[in-house]
Amino acid sequence: MWQLLKEFLTYLGQEKKWWLIPLVVVLLGLGALLIFGSSSGLGWAIYPFM
Repeated sequence: MWQLLKEFLTYLGQEKKWWLIPLVVVLLGLGALLIFGSSSGLGWAIYPFM
């Protein structure tokens, strides 16, 4: 996992694609919210907005 992250950051540095970092962070955050929100007591608070 760490090797993948290191390789991704190296790619971003070489290709000057730093604008991808916020996009990736937001997508990972939304994915985590869906996964953890559906299996916890927070599901009732999250899903009415979707």
